[in-house]
Amino acid sequence: MSLPPPSKSIKEELPKPPSADYGPIVITILMFLGVIGVLFYWRSPQLYWPYTLPRFDFNPSKILGLGSADWVETPLPLEMAGGDPHIRALMRTISASESNMDQPYHLLYGGKTIPSLSHHPDTCVPIETGPNLGDCTTAAGRYQFLTTTWQQMAEQYHPSPPGWFEFWQPYDFSPESQDIVVYRWLLDQDAWGVDIDQQLKTGDVTQVLELLSGTWTSLGYGIEDNSMSQHLPRVYSDMLQEELAQ
Repeated sequence: MSLPPPSKSIKEELPKPPSADYGPIVITILMFLGVIGVLFYWRSPQLYWPYTLPRFDFNPSKILGLGSADWVETPLPLEMAGGDPHIRALMRTISASESNMDQPYHLLYGGKTIPSLSHHPDTCVPIETGPNLGDCTTAAGRYQFLTTTWQQMAEQYHPSPPGWFEFWQPYDFSPESQDIVVYRWLLDQDAWGVDIDQQLKTGDVTQVLELLSGTWTSLGYGIEDNSMSQHLPRVYSDMLQEELAQ
């Protein structure tokens, strides 16, 4: 009678312990050391090596392509063509207080400008003065639209909204679009509860500015104003004469 084959040893039957894989740990440590090195390099005044490497100029303004706007003496003409001269004069008066710069349509809060107007920049800039000091604001463009306000008003008044097949596309923030959205908004009696155009034609510009100051606080009559606020009725009169002449 033949003997059964010898059984495997206990050592052979036990599963082999997995081999240690130190690769991910080593990579993590190297990445951590790399970040520490970069931070040290940015913060140190110079590197004490035989050769000095060029520093990376970490400037958010340059990375975002931000520029600077300059103050102008009178609000620039609108980009939008046509329309009632009284409402057009009012729009220029609003911008006299909100964005009286040489690049108003590109303007961010604080005086920086953005290069592209393909959509609202949605950039939150720290507030440096006034009752909201310490917060940040996404105000942008000639009428200093907050991101949420622009989205809401563009849905109602934008001249070229995205089609149903491009619902994911943002609303164009071009100069003409900014003007048309505000123009249509100011003419909407349901939005304001009054006929702003009629009030302007009867000479009630002060009442109109007070009404709008809840939206554009720099117009005065509310939580804040600026150096232009007290001059706005005269600014409106000047802008109206220009618009009527055209």
